[in-house]
Amino acid sequence: MRTYGQYCALARGLDLVGDRWTLLVVRELLSLGPSRYADLQRGLPGIATNLLANRLREMEAAGLVSRTELPRPVNATVFALTERGAALEGVVREFVKWGAPLMSPPGPEEAFRAHWLLIPLRALCRDNTPNAPAQVVRVGSADDGCDIAVGTGVVEVTASSPSTMVDATVDGDPGALVALFTGQIPVSAADAAGMIAGDIDAVRRVIGGMPAQMPPPAGATS
Repeated sequence: MRTYGQYCALARGLDLVGDRWTLLVVRELLSLGPSRYADLQRGLPGIATNLLANRLREMEAAGLVSRTELPRPVNATVFALTERGAALEGVVREFVKWGAPLMSPPGPEEAFRAHWLLIPLRALCRDNTPNAPAQVVRVGSADDGCDIAVGTGVVEVTASSPSTMVDATVDGDPGALVALFTGQIPVSAADAAGMIAGDIDAVRRVIGGMPAQMPPPAGATS
């Protein structure tokens, strides 16, 4: 393991998670839960096979990731965050908030997976009609997305599941999805653009509150 060689909690933490791709592996496991190697590869477009294998070995050695061999008929190796690894969720969440002002419209070379929105949505979504019956809004698809379950004022965002019945689905251009859930475009505009299928009021329920307060990028002028 490479080290900064500094007696500092930040430096020692970066010794473990500061290498390229490591926090993105954490993002995948926080979002998807226990995952097979192929699942991680799909969620990390651009990573070389040998680099992913190396990162997983390093994270396992550091006590951040565990490896489980599932018996037949599954017969697969599954990776999951340990308690120590899962404790990085707060770090990742704060880093997402810090990076939010950088989310200008995506470039043509930038990859996107709808489940990457899971962690931001946990902070952005709310139940605006807590007395209404429970509902589920899907962002993305059953194969790659997030399911936002709301009821009695509680919001739970999980990776989408084909077995979950949903009241509405929101999908479309990645930049438009970010703009919708950060309050930069109204639900009516997203509906007119064909981004919403199903109960539009269910969508309003989860994103109709105050827009996220995102600070301007460093150096921006008012």
